[in-house]
Amino acid sequence: MATLIRSKLSNKLSNAATAVSNKSQAKVSGMFAKMGFQAATDEEALGFAACDDLDYDHRQGMQMDILTSDELGGEGSGDGGVLEGDSHYQRDGTGPPHSASKDGGLTNELSEVRPKITAWEAGWNVTNAIQGMFVLGLPYAILHGGYLGLFLIIFAAVVCCYTGKILIACLYEEDEDGQLVRVRDSYVDIANACCAPRFPALGGHIVNVAQIIELVMTCILYVVVSGNLMYNSFPNMPISQKSWAIIATAALLPCAFLKNLKAVSKFSLLCTLAHFVINVLVIAYCLSRARDWAWDKVKFYIDVKKFPISIGIIVFSYTSQIFLPSLEGNMQRPSEFHCMMNWTHIAACILKGLFALVAYLTWADETKEVITDNLPPTIRAVVNIFLVAKALLSYPLPFFAAVEVLEKSFFQDGGRAYFPDCYGGDGRLKSWGLTLRCTLVVFTLLMAIYVPHFALLMGLTGSLTGAGLCFLLPSLFHLKLLWRKLLWHQVFFDVAIFVIGGICSISGFIHSMEGLIEAFKYNIEE
Repeated sequence: MATLIRSKLSNKLSNAATAVSNKSQAKVSGMFAKMGFQAATDEEALGFAACDDLDYDHRQGMQMDILTSDELGGEGSGDGGVLEGDSHYQRDGTGPPHSASKDGGLTNELSEVRPKITAWEAGWNVTNAIQGMFVLGLPYAILHGGYLGLFLIIFAAVVCCYTGKILIACLYEEDEDGQLVRVRDSYVDIANACCAPRFPALGGHIVNVAQIIELVMTCILYVVVSGNLMYNSFPNMPISQKSWAIIATAALLPCAFLKNLKAVSKFSLLCTLAHFVINVLVIAYCLSRARDWAWDKVKFYIDVKKFPISIGIIVFSYTSQIFLPSLEGNMQRPSEFHCMMNWTHIAACILKGLFALVAYLTWADETKEVITDNLPPTIRAVVNIFLVAKALLSYPLPFFAAVEVLEKSFFQDGGRAYFPDCYGGDGRLKSWGLTLRCTLVVFTLLMAIYVPHFALLMGLTGSLTGAGLCFLLPSLFHLKLLWRKLLWHQVFFDVAIFVIGGICSISGFIHSMEGLIEAFKYNIEE
């Protein structure tokens, strides 16, 4: 009897101790949640509780930053690691910095892998993407769109700025405290989340295909514009535009041996500054002929057959959504992302509108696909040589990105890879990896030779992948992932952008294809 009574008292005391322990652990978890850490999974929580029981005495009086590093170190252990799974969340710049850890362990190493960038540096990257060489085709868009083309330059800036913001919003979800935490890292992750659970990888495949098409078409456009610029710079030389494209591609063959972009990145700032100087020179020449500007040539009506091509050209000049998730994730203060998007797109809208209008007013109906071809021969040669240098130095960036997507999709997808890895154990490129890269370079050359039409290719790419990645998919993903939290005007904007983007995409694609077929039918060179 006495034994039974002692047993019951022991069980009650044990249950009480367990309840107190659970309450204390709940308070600790709540404290860490308030500090910005996501609650651990059940298995990790058991591990943390065991660690607390073993080293309780040692942690008395220790500083909170060491506790923080212990918690992060516990999440980093195990098979998943810190870099995998949805149990690791990154706060929107409000949590304590990882570098606060004093133990110099895994947390510090991970924080040093990717140095954070400021909002100004992020804005510079976005500006490089939307203020590149392809603004040279915007006056041609005004030729077929008139004042409506100018309106579209403004409209596309507003829409692309908005879709960039909602795309980043799809990276975040609310935790149990109602605070935003980052649960996804890329455009592909967002697409896969929208297609889960029935087709968890379908969305990623669609985005990857669109990304590869856009990157490869960008490479083709660089070769096309190089051949076009050189041919029009030296018209008296017995070298055709196709031959100049072949010469340009020969200079690009070393790209097949690239393993990283360290060497190329050194020229990016120089290329951007050179392009800025070229734009200033073109505008200065146009201003010098301000007395002859043909204001009466700017139409209020549109060329129904060619205006959809202009829409694709304008949209393609604003494409930057592909790398925005990575860019936002590497910002020191992600909360400044919206402000950065606002001023970059406002600046792009103003500069593109002025450049397109001033250039068109100068040459009116004589405006060519690449506006520098309208310059006098002496100025044209100098400007075009700089532009060709910029195009050739810009080619490795989309080329290397396309190669990486292809390699990860077909050669490095773990057990699901279709082909063996392109790299050996010593890091050297294998023969089939080199063949893939050389084939891609040759493919861009063949496309540039047989389809040497800069504006038509730019319009086709903008209508096919530009509208999809910038208009259709972001609005669709925003509706799918955040439907319950959207206000009525946000739903209206998303649906309107999807409908308008779909119409523009289909019409632009059809008319661009018709233009290419007509060019082939009548053997039009430019």
